[in-house]
Amino acid sequence: MEMFSDGVFAIAITLLVLDLISTLHPHTDEPLLQKVLHHWRSFLAFVIGFITILICWINHHTAFEYIRRVDTNLMWINGSLLFVVTLTPFPTAILAEYLEKQGWAAVAIFSINYFLIAIAAYGICIYAYRHHLIDEADRPFFKAYKQIYLYSIFFTILAFALSFVSILIPMVMYAILFSFFAAPKVCAKKLYNWKVRAKSNNQ
Repeated sequence: MEMFSDGVFAIAITLLVLDLISTLHPHTDEPLLQKVLHHWRSFLAFVIGFITILICWINHHTAFEYIRRVDTNLMWINGSLLFVVTLTPFPTAILAEYLEKQGWAAVAIFSINYFLIAIAAYGICIYAYRHHLIDEADRPFFKAYKQIYLYSIFFTILAFALSFVSILIPMVMYAILFSFFAAPKVCAKKLYNWKVRAKSNNQ
């Protein structure tokens, strides 16, 4: 399942560059450098989309370090994550193209994509945890690991709501989200250690 998922992630990243290639088609007689600068939004979409899919891939691999067994239901849940990942180039392209024209709508659509990613990632973790697809020794830490994805659902809901009020605030929130989930194991370990200390203090 990991090999199949890696293939889908690779295809999704490949789809991102197609929009860049399309900017080179000779629609006008602009000089090459001017044409590249004119399509800076496409480069922005590529960077945002690439970082998004890369972070999703890192988190997917981290989760499956602990998931030892797989069943059909988990395959379907994993498929839902792959579906949203392959959809990622579309909302990132919308964000880049319409950020100046219809900023709130572009950020809202972008936020929905992240909300769906958060739900799918949490779905994989909660299903694996509840159906004992993880070794017993790893369950205490994995409980903290799945919890960070639960927090990300509420975080993306808040970012979506704020997109109707401000464009800047949700984008800053997503930059923070990127930084946290760039190293998910570190975040989960901090949450796990905090829970262990809190439990020992209560005792």
